[in-house]
Amino acid sequence: MFSPRLASRLLVTAAASVAALAALPVAAHADTGPIRMPPPPFGSPDMPVAPGGDHLTVTVVDSGTGNDGTSELECGPDGGTHADPAAACARLDELAGDGQDPFAPVPDGAFCTMQYGGNATAHITGTWHARAVDASYSLANGCEISRWNALRPVLPATAP
Repeated sequence: MFSPRLASRLLVTAAASVAALAALPVAAHADTGPIRMPPPPFGSPDMPVAPGGDHLTVTVVDSGTGNDGTSELECGPDGGTHADPAAACARLDELAGDGQDPFAPVPDGAFCTMQYGGNATAHITGTWHARAVDASYSLANGCEISRWNALRPVLPATAP
């Protein structure tokens, strides 16, 4: 049997335990929501492909080579108004096969040479490998020049 003194101690201990648990921060018990996983790398077999192929709009300004304007590039099957859709789609597939995102910006904090490649700019929008594309290009420094050149012939050659 319980003595009244033991029952009182148990009651005080239980009350103290409940009070201590209630004082814990809510965030310690909060649901943080779903875990967001990064998309699979380009070229991965797990990466979905848009039905009906990919469609990009490529706009180039001040290339200095007469290749300015807006063109449409379709891959799978290759076509559109781009100057060389087969070569452009092959280059995109090559980059994807290496697991690269051809439309990725220069990483923050990258060390880039302070060279100027000219006034050319480009903007690519659309859908490629089931992902939305909205990428801008320039020749403002060594990193941007390399990024532009890596995407040729999707982007045209430029003149300084």
